[in-house]
Amino acid sequence: MQFPAKFKSDIIMSVVFLLLCWGLWNVELYPKPDPEPGSKERAVVLEIDNSDLQKIGLLLMGSQKLTVEVRTGPFAGKRFRAFNQLRSNMDLDKVFEVGDSVLVGVIPNADPESTVLTAQDYYRINWTLCLFGLFCVLLLAFAGATGFKALVSFVFSCCAIWKIVVPLCLKGYSPLWSCIGLVCLLTVVIVFLVAGFTRKCLVACCGSFLGVLTGCALSLLFTRLFHVNGSVMPYSQVLLYSGFESLNLQNLFAGAIILASSGAVMDLGMDVASGMEEIVLHKPEISRKALMGSGLRIGQSVVGTMTTTLLLAYSGSYLTLMMTFAAQGTRPVDFINNPYVASEAVKTLIGSFALVLVAPFTALAGAMIYKTKAKGNAE
Repeated sequence: MQFPAKFKSDIIMSVVFLLLCWGLWNVELYPKPDPEPGSKERAVVLEIDNSDLQKIGLLLMGSQKLTVEVRTGPFAGKRFRAFNQLRSNMDLDKVFEVGDSVLVGVIPNADPESTVLTAQDYYRINWTLCLFGLFCVLLLAFAGATGFKALVSFVFSCCAIWKIVVPLCLKGYSPLWSCIGLVCLLTVVIVFLVAGFTRKCLVACCGSFLGVLTGCALSLLFTRLFHVNGSVMPYSQVLLYSGFESLNLQNLFAGAIILASSGAVMDLGMDVASGMEEIVLHKPEISRKALMGSGLRIGQSVVGTMTTTLLLAYSGSYLTLMMTFAAQGTRPVDFINNPYVASEAVKTLIGSFALVLVAPFTALAGAMIYKTKAKGNAE
């Protein structure tokens, strides 16, 4: 059975990048701390005792006594006593019920009669895998081979962030340059998987790179002008107090802006590059100037919705903050000068800047690359 050449190249590319994902997963750029004795296992709650819990306003404080049955590891099938400590911290506290799957820490020589385990959190791995599996099925059913390549790029992106950027930042390398390097790498990988080694790939990469670099310069400038020090990011202070005092949170915040907006940037770059390629295929005699104008108009059609997409994506995570300000009747002058609001404004506007600029950059790159050999056309 003969397969089309494109199908074969897609398979080869996908296999290569899957091997790269496997290689990345096995790379250790940052030494792992010594593991704690014992293991983390899944257990099911069989009995609960809430007699030690006290309600303070809307919150609970005290200890929840449990009887759990371990379902994984060497102690599978064994029943233990366990406790769940509540500290009146709503975002971290959890109140278990009978039948819940929980994550427990079990020491090597645990004795079911005397050892008391700590119920650390809900066990979410099974549902995480289930949700990811449904996502894979939907993507493959809808997009076929293209969906499989998108899935490969998704896995590669996760591995690259966890195995490259995070360790490099922890080792003291510049968070900003680490994020820029990752964004450039991911742009090449994702666009290459979608478009192959073609001029469309080159055009989309050039436009995206220029947009990312411009966004980088703007993020460096405005994080300093707005005096956003990066401590507004979750767990940033925990990092500083965990032995990483030299971490530059301002550069980390600037790098996070570029990383967060990179997906939309390469998406717009690919849209403009694809549209310009179709124009050249159907009208090869088009001039370079006309082709660039067409690319700009394609970008104009997409930019409007994409910038709103960024705004909604960023503001959604701070909906409770906006509700709090509205409920308290906070004046606009206080609202705008709040560090959390200022950081979100910088993040949204700098991401939108990069997004808007990638359209003309891609149009310029497309006009230069698609029309490298103008055959007597008016330029």
